[in-house]
Amino acid sequence: MSTTSRDPIDELADFATRTAKDARRVLAGPDGPLAFALGLGLLAMAEVTIYAEEIGPAMVANLLATLPLALARKHVAWATGAIVFGVLFAISVDGATLTLAALVGLVIALYLFASTYRRRWSVVPALPFLFNAIEPFSGDDAGFSGVLLLVVVVAAEALGDSRRQRGEAIAELDETRQAMVDTLQDQAAMGERARIARDLHDIVAHHVSAIAVQAESARLTIEGLPAEGRAHFEAIGQTARDALTEMRRLLGVLREDANAEPTRDPQPSLTGLNELVETARAAGSPVVLTLEGAVDTLPPGVDLCAYRILQEALTNVRRHAPGAAVEVKLECGPDAVHLLVRDHGPGADSPDPDGHGLLGMRERAIMVGGTLSAGPAVGGGFAVEAELAVKGAA
Repeated sequence: MSTTSRDPIDELADFATRTAKDARRVLAGPDGPLAFALGLGLLAMAEVTIYAEEIGPAMVANLLATLPLALARKHVAWATGAIVFGVLFAISVDGATLTLAALVGLVIALYLFASTYRRRWSVVPALPFLFNAIEPFSGDDAGFSGVLLLVVVVAAEALGDSRRQRGEAIAELDETRQAMVDTLQDQAAMGERARIARDLHDIVAHHVSAIAVQAESARLTIEGLPAEGRAHFEAIGQTARDALTEMRRLLGVLREDANAEPTRDPQPSLTGLNELVETARAAGSPVVLTLEGAVDTLPPGVDLCAYRILQEALTNVRRHAPGAAVEVKLECGPDAVHLLVRDHGPGADSPDPDGHGLLGMRERAIMVGGTLSAGPAVGGGFAVEAELAVKGAA
């Protein structure tokens, strides 16, 4: 029985991969900054032991330039100040040395500081390094190293400032986008309410006009009607005419708010349901219609509400699931009207339950004392289901 041994290079690569995953998990956790600061501190101690002439001052300076990173997540200003002081202490004290770990800590701290505070504050931690480049703190002729350190500091702050500006731009874009969405929702809701008001006006105006005409006819045609009865009939007619005037005035305000032109088309009803279905079929959606009960006995408000809900639901199918098969069920009972529009489309691309069209459908259902639900259907697709009360709606 033979056994195969893995290549040492492959084993080393696997070990490095696992180590990198574990390191990322630790650094992303709540103790990540502390672990990173301790790692840099240990590296700085090793470098000081190897390279420093005076271990004591160099150890203090480099630990001060690395360990404060543990506080950078919550107190970036204090951590940056301590690290800058530690780096300056390392380059100015005789016998001390600036380690690579301390330089990494300085770059990270300045990057975080510049990404947190605005540009005028980011200049503050960079000023000591500018003075060091002009006149080295160590007193030696170390102009090149001072300039190089200043370049590193400016580069770290430039990257941090770029990140901050990018974050602010993204936040501003998100706020603008959200404001546009809110405005569109408000406009859509206002337009839908104005259309509901117009529909309601046309329905109620017909009945109120009939009341006014019948009251006036009774006052003029009933023989032997006493004067008191005539006065009552006249008051009824006048009240009806006043109600019509106020209704038209309110409708005019709604039309101005919604920036809509008045229309003179007759109100649709479920008697035109076949035309609505044929329009959907002509657009490429196979529609199966199931109808139970008589639609011509419904109150006008319920009739119009059901028609508008079916119209909007079929429009949403054509928009979000073009070509998908559609089931339309309409049950007209003595107490309620139940309707269901379900498509067999992708489902995920169906309209948002909080979309503008569904908002209008819900408002129409509530207006006649009904309910409406919309969402993904069992087995796939999207379904809109409404229950509209008939009793009391007239």
